Parts: sequence; structure tokens; C-alpha cells
Amino acid sequence: MATPHLTVVRAIDTSLNFTPTTDEEKGVVCYSPTMISSSGMWQGVSPLEFSLPIFIVQISIIVVVTRILVILLKPFRQPRVIAEIIAGVILGPSVMGRTKQWADGVFPRRSLLTLETVAHLGLLYFLFLVGVQMDIAIIRQCGRRAIVIAGAGMALPFLIGTGTSFIFQDQISINVHQFPCLLFMGLSLSVTAFPVLARILAEIKLANSDLGRMAMSSGVVNDICAWVLLALTLTVCETHQSVLASLWVLLSGMAFVSFSFFVIRPLMRKANRRVPDGESITDFQVCVILTGVMTAGAITDTIGLHSVFGAFVYGLAIPNNGPLAVALVEKLEDFVTGLLLPLFFATSGLRTNTTTVTSPTAVALLVLVFVLASIGKIVGTTIMAAFYNMPFREGLSLGFLMNTRGVVDIIVLNIGRDKEVLDDQSFAIMVLASVAMTALVIPVVTSVHRQSRRLVGYKRRNLEISKPDAEIRLLACVHGPRNVPSMISLIDLANPTKRSPIFVYAVHLIELTNRASSMLVVHNTTTPNATRHGRHMSISSSPNLFSAFENYEQRAGGVSIQPLTTISPYSTMHEDVCLLAEDKHAALIVLPFHKQQTVDGGLETINPAIRQLNEKILSSAPCSVAVLVNRGLSATGTRPGTGHNAALLFFGGPDDREAVAFAARMVENPTVSLKIIRFLRPEDQQAGSSPNEPNSPGTITTVAGESYPGRNLDENCLKEFRARNQGNNFVGYTEKLVNNAEEVVSAIRYMESMHQLYIVGRGYKNAPGSPLTAGLQEWSEYPELGPIGDVLVMSDFTKTVSVLVVQQYVTERASAGAAATAASSQERQPSQQKQGYTTASNADPSTSVSTETHVGVPAAFGISR
Repeated sequence: MATPHLTVVRAIDTSLNFTPTTDEEKGVVCYSPTMISSSGMWQGVSPLEFSLPIFIVQISIIVVVTRILVILLKPFRQPRVIAEIIAGVILGPSVMGRTKQWADGVFPRRSLLTLETVAHLGLLYFLFLVGVQMDIAIIRQCGRRAIVIAGAGMALPFLIGTGTSFIFQDQISINVHQFPCLLFMGLSLSVTAFPVLARILAEIKLANSDLGRMAMSSGVVNDICAWVLLALTLTVCETHQSVLASLWVLLSGMAFVSFSFFVIRPLMRKANRRVPDGESITDFQVCVILTGVMTAGAITDTIGLHSVFGAFVYGLAIPNNGPLAVALVEKLEDFVTGLLLPLFFATSGLRTNTTTVTSPTAVALLVLVFVLASIGKIVGTTIMAAFYNMPFREGLSLGFLMNTRGVVDIIVLNIGRDKEVLDDQSFAIMVLASVAMTALVIPVVTSVHRQSRRLVGYKRRNLEISKPDAEIRLLACVHGPRNVPSMISLIDLANPTKRSPIFVYAVHLIELTNRASSMLVVHNTTTPNATRHGRHMSISSSPNLFSAFENYEQRAGGVSIQPLTTISPYSTMHEDVCLLAEDKHAALIVLPFHKQQTVDGGLETINPAIRQLNEKILSSAPCSVAVLVNRGLSATGTRPGTGHNAALLFFGGPDDREAVAFAARMVENPTVSLKIIRFLRPEDQQAGSSPNEPNSPGTITTVAGESYPGRNLDENCLKEFRARNQGNNFVGYTEKLVNNAEEVVSAIRYMESMHQLYIVGRGYKNAPGSPLTAGLQEWSEYPELGPIGDVLVMSDFTKTVSVLVVQQYVTERASAGAAATAASSQERQPSQQKQGYTTASNADPSTSVSTETHVGVPAAFGISR
């Protein structure tokens, strides 16, 4: 084998963390540019001697170790960046690198140049994605309070950090340029890692709280200011240049920023407008934009600023609410954040060599500087929060949240080390201190902050105890654009009017992953103006998702809609929904079914995790819950001259009474015709006065005494409903006599094509329905829908019927309140209303399921026989 051409590299020791100890290590490092891939291990040469195989091995080891640490730290809810940095520290000279075979075989010095180059390329594209998903207009939207809090949280630690570093400069900055060291120390101590902060807020369920919104607003202001200060620091820290050269660096940087916003941004907006609706951008456009990222990085690196600054500014120039941003994130995010970005944090850990920490005095002083600066950030943030009348606990929690580190500060420390303004000892201590501080944020905030739930006056947790004309607060949950039309149709069926208003909280449920978009959307969807006007800037959300709610609010009367976004893992998302329902005093949560209708009318599963989410909300909700199975509800009634034909299947129990309470609002809608079908066993029926008796109208079928707990509540509920709807020709009432579950199913199948919407109570663990539905529960496919809802949604049932399954929030107080309401309403009914129902039973009581009893006056209930 011919001797390859050798290239001498002398500057390698200045950028790596290995300290020369032997004469051989103090010599030059040689490598062959032609030794990329090996000729195979059978040639007697180790593949690790070549750059490509060893690079692949290094990436694989870093990813595997990082994933293992992420799993180990998951119970402690620590952000992923901590696992990535710790992985680098373990793989580097601090732990495993102490073994010569490991250091020379797996992470030799000659291979780190390639590893760090690829890692910085990943960092370049990550910061480009951060810029794409960040809206610069947020500085105006978040208000003065967030700007002042962010300013105080940066100024005080910067002054403390630079001041204490200046006092102890002889001990902590050895053999480095002291003035630039002070600036880099102050900057690294004053920044907040915005992407890590977003992830932490989502993990501890504070993203939708007032504290979370303030933390995100202040964090994005801090992040943008940090990049500006980094550019200025790089400009003034070029100690080998003249003042004129530094001025040229500053002016060139300003020119690049101006070009990005006044030339590139208009071009990107124009490209967004040219993309047809529903289509994506071309591969050529994506390629041009991605090439622009590297070009922007090369330009800023050429003019004296770091390349990451150019990529970040270039990302800010791309509008974050158009198809360009959507396509870029979809194509880049998984690869960049899942593979390339961990390399950067791992290389930061590889650079962290604890063996260089030899001075206990320097360690103690550096830790003291870090602690004082962190306390300064907490104190400054808390004081400004108190100035704006925030509670002390929230202000203190906000101060700890603003101490989140992990991205910008690591970048600043790496740049400072590359510029030789930080030595290895200072770099190692600052990296470890940042990791420790970030690890403390979650446990400290969760122990200090006690979220005050405004539960005072939260009594109307279900519809039955609410007055018919009272305002109803409804939590409408959607997973995507396909859920929106049916949810709007259901709200419209509830007939919101000025006399009977409905306040809707439209909640977009987004799964939280390690992707940057799902973390950054937390801020974009919780800004004050975005929430008020329904303009959600998240590229993870469909642009038309909340605009449909906004358009409905504008054209409908009596409805107010507030868009919200909840971002959590599906495993804990039910906690967010329940906390939001408590915070908003909701009376009803409406959930979409986990299956959607296909083109042929069947149902396909969207995500199995959605089903588990619905089950958890049903079991832990602080108010009533409804599950909507949409099979054409949004299309029904939209054509001129058509309406909604609904049926309510009543078996008895609190869930069925809650369904009646919802139907009571529907019947006020002139486009809705409703029929209540009550299922009774023959032994439960007892006729009143004979309908054949002249001049004596019969009474409704009742049962002597209370055959089961709550039977009187059922009777009073139906009587009140009929009394309220006397004279409404679009309301009907029917009784069906059945003996068992088989007859119930036969009766439901007989009427399946007569209605477009069925409303049923979940009837879960309800004693009233057990004799008629006991057999159905044993082979139920969807227990979360209850036995009757499961029958209606079965695959062999009609494919054009939508189903609303209602579960009532029941407490002793709620039951007592419902009883009192029913009793008082019964006392208020005129005597003629109590006697205004005739029994019209033409069938033999001993007949089968087809036996049907129609109750009511035709003029009152519009029953045609």
C-alpha cells in the first residue's frame, strides 16, 4: 500500500480538550485526506483507522448512550439536552476517555475534527429551524411587562457576572484575554435557553397558565436579545484587530440583518403566496432555501460573526405561518434534532475535561460567580414580577424558569473557547454548572409554585343543574382540521343565542414530542394577541383550524370562542384537559371519537393513543363529558331546506338526564326536530287513568314508588322537558316496551335510518339500565361509549348516523341540586300541564319489542300516528 500524502495540522490542539503530556502528544498531528473508507478488515487494517467508519461508530455510540440517558432521566422529567451533554461527558476524557484504548480507538484526536464539523452543521440547521418557528412580531405582542421582566433578568446577572469575574480575574481567567473573558462570562450567565424552557413548561403543565405565558414571552425576548449581544460581543472581542476593523464587523452584520429582512423576507412572502391552497412547495424551492442557510452562515463567518448567527437571522426572515415553514420543518426537523443536534451537545461534553480542573480556588470562585449571577437573575425577575402585581410564588418560579440553560449558553461557551477567551478549566466548570442549574429548574418550580385553581363558584359542573337560559361554558377539543366542522355543527345545534349564550374554549390537542416545533408552538399559541384574535402562528397547526371557529363566531349570535392549545404527551394530556376545564369552569367537555369516517363510510383509527386519552378524561373529568362520533354531522343540515333529525334514547340514570339537558337546548333551534324514545320493561310500566274514560285525559305511564335510586329524578326530568316544550311540533316522545338487551338492539336497528344524530347517555355502571343492557356490556367493543353508544357505532350499523355519548359529572351535591331543581320546577308547573298528556297505547302490553306507547297531545308534541 502506497504511503498516502500527509497533511500537517498544528492548530488542532487549540480547539480540542486534550492536554499534551508526552513528547509525542506535543508534536504535530498528521492525517491522510485519502483515508476515508477502509478496504475491509480482511486486509489486516482496522476500519477505525479510516475517517468514515470511525465517524459512523461515533455517531452510533453517541445516539445510543444519549437515548439510554433520556430513558433513565425521564422519571425525573429532565430535558433532553441534559442527557446529551452528560453523554458527551461520559464518553469524553472525563470518564471513559481516561482509558487509553477508548480514547485512541474510538475518539482519537484526528477524528474529532470531522465530528465537530458535522455537529456544527447540525447546530446551523437547528438554529435555522428555531428562527423559522419564532415570530419577531412577538416583541410587540407580548407587551411591556414581558420586555421589562426579560430585561431585568438579563441585565442584573450580566452585571453581577462581569463584576465578580473582574474581581476574581487573576484566579479564574489564566492565560486568556481578560476583557473578552468577562464579556463571554457575563453573556453566558444572563441568557435563557428558550427551546429548553418551552419543553420544561410543557412537562410541568404550566404552558397554558399565566406563569407559563409570561415565561415564554420573556424567554423569546431574552433569546433574541442574546443573539444580538453575542454579535456585539464577537465584534468587540477581536483583540487582534483595530477599532476600525471591529466597526466594519458591526456595520457588515447590520447590513446582513437589513438584507435578510428587507430583501429575503419579502421574497419569501411572495413565494408563500404563490403556493396553491392545499399544496406544498417544490423540492427545488426547498433545496434553494437550504442552500441559503449555509450561504448565510458562511457570510456571517466571513465578516467576523459566528456562522450560527447568520443561520438564525436567515430563519427569522422566513414567515413562520406559511407553506414554506411547514415544508422546511417537516423535511428537516426529525433528522436535525434527532441525529445532528445531539452531536453538538455531545461534542460539548467531549470538550469538558474535568482533569483540567486543578485549582480548587478557581473552581470555588467560578461556582460562586455562577451562583451569584443565577441569584441575580432570580432576584431581578422576582422584583419586576412583583412590580407588575404578580404573586411572590409566581415571581420566584418565573425567576427559576428564566435560569433555564442548555442551548444558547453552551453555544456561547463553545465560541468563547474557540476564540481562546475561555480556558479548558473555565469551560468545564461552566458547562457542568449549566447542566446542574437546568436540572434544578423542574423540581424547584414544582415545589415553589402552587397553581391556584380558581374553583370558587365552580358549581355548574353539568348541564342538568344549570338553568336553561344560563351561559354554558364548553370545552371543545380537536386533534386536527377534520374535527372542526363536526364540532362547529354540534355547537350550532345547541342553539347559542343572546338569551342562552355559549362560551366555547376551542382546544387544539397536540402531542408533545422531542421535536422543536411541538415545543416552540407552546409560545406561539399562548401570546395574548394570538389567543384573543384566534391567530395561531404555530406551523404545527393548520392555518384554517382556528379560522373556522373565528368565522363561525362572527356569523353566529350568542357564541364566544376562545382558541387554546394544549401540548403534552398523550400519556398525561388528560391532566391538561381536566385542569383547563377547572380553570375555565366548564360544564361540558366535548371529545372527538378516536376514529374518523372514511370515503366508503367506515371508520378508521386516527391514533390509538387518542382512545386512551378519551378514557382517562372520562374517568377523571371535573365536569360532564361528551364523545362525538361524526359520520356526516357537519354535512347534515348545510343544504337549503334541510334540517337535523335527532333522536334521544332514554334508559334512565344521570347520564341520560344529562343528555336530556343537552337536548333541551337543541330543541330551541328551529332546524332541529327531536324525538325522545324511552325504553321500559313491561313490569316497570303502570298506566294511569284509563284513556277510554270520557273527558278525562290519561296521565303519563309511571311506576308506583321508586323502583331504583334516581327513578323520581328521571320522571321529573322528562316531565319538565315536556312541559317546557308544549306547543313545539318538532318534539316527540315515544315509549318502547322491551324485555331484554336483544330486543333493545332490534328496536334500535329498526329505527336506524330515521335519524341523523343519536344522543345517548353513557350509562356506565348505572343501575337503571343494567336489566336492559347487561348483556351488551360483556361484548362491547368501545366501553368508553357505553353499551348503547357501542351498538350505534358498530361496523354493521348504518354508516350515516352520528352519535353523541354523554356522561354526567355526578356528586352528592349535584344530585341534590338536580333533585331540588326538578322538585321546584314540578311545583311551578300549572295544573293543566300535569294533566295534559294522554296515553295512546293501541298494542297489547304482552307483545314483543314492537310494542310502542305514544304519550302526548299531537298539538303539543307533533306526534303523527
